[in-house]
Amino acid sequence: MKLTVARKEIAFQIEEKEKRAAELLIANKELAFQNKEKEKRAAELSIANKELAFQNNQKEKRAEELVIANKELAFQNEVKEKRAAELVIANEELAFQNHEKEKRAAELSIANIELAYQNGEKEKRAAELSIANKELAFQNEEKEKRAAELGIANKELAFQNKEKEKRAAELSVANKELAFQNLEKEKRAEELVVANKELAYQNEVKEKRAAELVIANEELAFQNHEKEKRAAELSVANIELAYQNEEKENRAAELIVANKELVFQNEEKEKRAAELIIANKELEQFSYIASHDL
Repeated sequence: MKLTVARKEIAFQIEEKEKRAAELLIANKELAFQNKEKEKRAAELSIANKELAFQNNQKEKRAEELVIANKELAFQNEVKEKRAAELVIANEELAFQNHEKEKRAAELSIANIELAYQNGEKEKRAAELSIANKELAFQNEEKEKRAAELGIANKELAFQNKEKEKRAAELSVANKELAFQNLEKEKRAEELVVANKELAYQNEVKEKRAAELVIANEELAFQNHEKEKRAAELSVANIELAYQNEEKENRAAELIVANKELVFQNEEKEKRAAELIIANKELEQFSYIASHDL
């Protein structure tokens, strides 16, 4: 009877031992699987860290490019302001020259009016001279007719000759004044031509500077557009970086939970191994006692 009970207990303990061995095998498989998962997650975490470092590096490069673009933009704005100041000065010079041109044109108009007036006076004196010549002819006829009145006619003729000489002298002076005014007019016309050439040159320089300013504005607009693109890319990169950091934190949290589960399973495994060792010892003792009793 005792032998049968002992055999049943041995069989039960062997069965329990096999069950615990099977559980231990399953626990080892689960532990190996969890170790593999842990290694996978550690590898993913390493890749995520590398990607994060790469993105941080790209972010720094883009920030440096943005700083360089800002410096270039500030330099171009300064050049633009200088060119605008030069353009203002050129406009002021142009306005001054236009004012001088208007003054000279007004002086030239006055000179033309004076010249026309003097030409009118000259024509009047020429008409008077013609009348005087006619009168002289008439007086010569009267001289022939009035031989007796020769003394008086000679006196009148001498007087008229003096008047004629005076008028001829006045006409000579008027001609000299007219020649001088014509010379002044030519000088002012030459000055006006020179002023027009300078004005045309300054207008050409102004157009060149305006064209340069337009090109600078286009370059500035293009650089602002590039800056906005880089800022948008930097914003997208920051969003991706935040998302990857969040994923990294999630994976780290999952890894912590997995490590806790692994620690818990290792503790359970150690407990079961200890229980199995104790059971094996008890089974060996029981087997030894049973074999000794037999």
